[in-house]
Amino acid sequence: MTSRDQTLNQYHELMQINAVSHLLRSARETGLMDQLRQGQHTAEQLCNTLSLSAEPTQLLLDAMTAIGIFEKYDEDYALSQAAQLLCQYDKDLGDQRWQKLTARVLGKGDRAAVSPTEYFDHVAATQWAHTPAAMEAAEMLNIGGEGEVVGPKILDLGCGSAVWSCAMAHRDAKATITAVDFPGPIAAATTMAESIGLTARFTAIQADPASAELADENHLPSDFDIALIAQRLFAQQPAEQTALLKRAISAIRPGGRVIVIDLFRGPTKPNLTEATEALKLEMETQGGAIKTLKEAESLLVSEGLEQIKFTFIPASRMGLGMMMASKPE
Repeated sequence: MTSRDQTLNQYHELMQINAVSHLLRSARETGLMDQLRQGQHTAEQLCNTLSLSAEPTQLLLDAMTAIGIFEKYDEDYALSQAAQLLCQYDKDLGDQRWQKLTARVLGKGDRAAVSPTEYFDHVAATQWAHTPAAMEAAEMLNIGGEGEVVGPKILDLGCGSAVWSCAMAHRDAKATITAVDFPGPIAAATTMAESIGLTARFTAIQADPASAELADENHLPSDFDIALIAQRLFAQQPAEQTALLKRAISAIRPGGRVIVIDLFRGPTKPNLTEATEALKLEMETQGGAIKTLKEAESLLVSEGLEQIKFTFIPASRMGLGMMMASKPE
């Protein structure tokens, strides 16, 4: 392929990407997405219900079917499984989020005024999408495997939906989880645990993860085997990162592990996924930013952790990685 062909292909791809984004917006703004969320309808029924023009509506339905957002069964149209997964935080396909970008680039708006609660609630609501990556991470950690602690006590600080810790507990039938977060994420985490039969081994604590009181009838304040901080640490300001990490370290026994699952800058130039995730942290958190491996390691070392290891999680669709460290014996 010549350089001219590559340029033309890239041009065509950019135009198609932009066209698809407008198709999705039109389907949402005309009410087609919401109407099909209620059940299957013919094109005629959709036009009558929503007062739409027949010919352009039919063309839009064809286009939405071609990109896999709608499906057609004889004369009926329906939402695809992927489209049915859109929740309250992404039903606008991210428009509200990305409308902030121009202002941020122009230096407008006060980053300190951003609500971190909204960001973390969004993470919790959509974290189910990381289930394959969570299962892979648990396997990489050898939870329940030979040479590992039987029935590890897992502390999930800033648990979100607890998909990462639940995947770990799923591999060891004696493992227990103590999940700590604010009310919104805790509700999602409790539902997650119930859905896979972990209720009896799951304890939820509604509290600030950096300062939660952890002693109860099941645990001493510092006897956890694993302290997990997933998709949380680097979304916070530096002082908050330190406080959360200190809480994790104080909660585990000597020789216990701190596991950080987060966004890490790779050694090569940023790809599209890494660049967009970095922009989300810039727009939606008060001081979050992706860390390089060296920066992350330095943070863990500064708090006295040792035997630090890192791996990217191949199954992650957003380039998440996992850094593991041990508390000195």
